[in-house]
Amino acid sequence: MEQRRWGFVLLMLLVLVLLTWTTAAEDAAPGLVAVGAKRHAYAAMMYMGTPRDYEFYVATRVMMRSLSKLRVDADLVVIASDDVPIEWVQAMKEEDKVKVVTVENLKNPYEQQKNFNVRFKLTLNKLYAWSLVDYDRVVMLDSDNLFLQGTDELFQCGQFCAVFINPCIFHTGLFVLQPSMNVFKDMLHELQVGRSNPDGADQGFLASYFPDLLDRPMFHPPVNDTKLVGTYRLPLGYQMDASYYYLKLRWSIPCGPNSVITFPSAPWFKPWYWWSWPVLPLGLSWHEQRRKNLGYTAELPIMLIQTVIYLGIIIITRLARPNLSKLCYNRRPEKSLAFIHSMLKVVVLWSIIATYTVPFILIPRTIHPILGWSLYLLGAAALASIAINSFLLAPLPVLTPWFAILAALGVMAKHSMVGWAGLAVFAFAFCCAPLLWIQLSKVMTNLQMLIDREAFPQIFPQMSEFNKLY
Repeated sequence: MEQRRWGFVLLMLLVLVLLTWTTAAEDAAPGLVAVGAKRHAYAAMMYMGTPRDYEFYVATRVMMRSLSKLRVDADLVVIASDDVPIEWVQAMKEEDKVKVVTVENLKNPYEQQKNFNVRFKLTLNKLYAWSLVDYDRVVMLDSDNLFLQGTDELFQCGQFCAVFINPCIFHTGLFVLQPSMNVFKDMLHELQVGRSNPDGADQGFLASYFPDLLDRPMFHPPVNDTKLVGTYRLPLGYQMDASYYYLKLRWSIPCGPNSVITFPSAPWFKPWYWWSWPVLPLGLSWHEQRRKNLGYTAELPIMLIQTVIYLGIIIITRLARPNLSKLCYNRRPEKSLAFIHSMLKVVVLWSIIATYTVPFILIPRTIHPILGWSLYLLGAAALASIAINSFLLAPLPVLTPWFAILAALGVMAKHSMVGWAGLAVFAFAFCCAPLLWIQLSKVMTNLQMLIDREAFPQIFPQMSEFNKLY
């Protein structure tokens, strides 16, 4: 009887200890899911509310899969805001084997700053990385990183380590941190009291929070796999700005391993956009990683549908050429004939503009550049056929921009460096501008002749008979 009583007391003590430990764990990381059995993690963040949410979702998946292919000895974690679509979360969990941590968006107290950019509104969610206390070290990443080789040695760095791309300000596209709830809570407090933040984003806040990093020593991995203590600067090879590559069309970063490329360029020239190549040749490198790791199954059905539609337009407009032209010209003289002819010229001009803009808008943004430019040229040719066959225009003047775009792509692909490509395209455009203007003038002249012929059909037959006499 006495043994049963002591057994019951020990059981109750064990239950009490488990409840206390569970409560402490929940208090330590409120709102976060306990993650991972590994000691280290590569983490990225994802939030909604920008025009480019889907593109960054794709970029995050490509980066995580490329890390998995490198067989990194760490968990892959995505810190996702609670409004990220559940389909995206499930795809990352089930297909990419990524641990998704759901968080509430941190309120940005710097929204009223004059220089505040709204696209950085939710970048402070990156601070949640300090709450991943199940890990000894976390490498926090932006989605536009392109890994050339493994970087597990970064987990030996200290409490905070980052790369200085700018001579005076470190870059937050990749940094190493030691998770700590004390640091995380202190950061939240600093947000509340309004710590100085030059850009209102994570970059400015962290630069203000770690102001002495520029004076810290350079990180060199210890040979005995021990972890360093303190803050360190990371070699530039861990955040190679893509512009360094374009200077010589090769990597020549002597300090540290050439491990990670970053693309801190204009938002619309990120490497995943199909139009970024051949303006930025490294776009093909990013798409090669996507082809190997993720593929293009999400965009291919749309590509096939657009291809069929464009081919159908070319065939139908050619077969229906006589009927289309009857719809565009009026044979009956009217009082408002001059106005109608002027409007017809405007319609033709806008149809030519639409020929070269509509296909660009409709193509999926993250498709492979070769497929993207091929579909664009096909779409432009299809829409040009509508203008040519509807208004009985000469094909060559209408298609001159089409040939100019094709030639410009060839020039940029040959001169792959950004500087030379820019100069080559400028010279090409300078030479082509007069030709384009002449061809546009021919289109308008041709259109005017057709208008006159349709508006005054009784004159032209007589002129034709007159010409036959000679």
